[in-house]
Amino acid sequence: MQHALIIGLLASFACGIIGTYVVVKKIGYISGGISHAVLGGMGIAYFLGKNPIHGAIIAAIVAAVIIGMVNLKARQKEDTIIGAIWAIGMAIGIIFISKTPGYNADLMSYLFGNILLVTKSDLMMILVLDLVIFAIVLLFFRQFLAVSFDEEYAKIQGMKVEFIYLLLLCLIAVTVVILIQVVGLILVIALLTLPAAIAGHYSRTLSGMMLLASILGIIFTTTGLWVSYNANLPTGATIILIAGSVFLLSSIFKNMLFRFKSAKNNSS
Repeated sequence: MQHALIIGLLASFACGIIGTYVVVKKIGYISGGISHAVLGGMGIAYFLGKNPIHGAIIAAIVAAVIIGMVNLKARQKEDTIIGAIWAIGMAIGIIFISKTPGYNADLMSYLFGNILLVTKSDLMMILVLDLVIFAIVLLFFRQFLAVSFDEEYAKIQGMKVEFIYLLLLCLIAVTVVILIQVVGLILVIALLTLPAAIAGHYSRTLSGMMLLASILGIIFTTTGLWVSYNANLPTGATIILIAGSVFLLSSIFKNMLFRFKSAKNNSS
């Protein structure tokens, strides 16, 4: 439980920071392609007797670079190519898993999430990844901000837009690998985007969104862990159910507030 709480905290910081960029730049579909291509690397690593997470990191970064280059060079075909990478990655993973002698239930935890199976070595690796993400975002904050909101302006300012964009996708890839440990491959995009999407309802600055999204991530993971433990439910699914419910309620509240302000302005 201690390990679960710690990894929930670490994952919340990662999804709060990187998820904000995903929501602001509206690249959830690209993140989905990266996350599902990860299964190929996990399957190969599992077949070779290695740690599936190591294979996931390599596959995620490779997928991020390929998808990023496609997005930059061939935008008219990006949906089809991202879908192909998504499908190929999962197909490779399934094939290598099926060819691996025996059956390892731990691998299923990577698909559906099992935060209670996290080891000390996993925590150390995720801590390092968190620090890398934080350091790079701090170093390139202005560049990421410009690329997220106005690529043309960034080019005029002399920024290396292609490099910054690919670097951002690689950070998304690393974050996906972190979140797989918490909610699993299937639900990873939900945890990456929902806290940031809710934060976007109430914050007008990028840094404010990151902070609020991180806090919401901590609340969701901690609450989900407590509820799943007491009700004997799958932890990852419980976390996402709570996050999704809060998002829907927040969206309804935001819409009602907007209508109230509009009616008030019209009456005045």
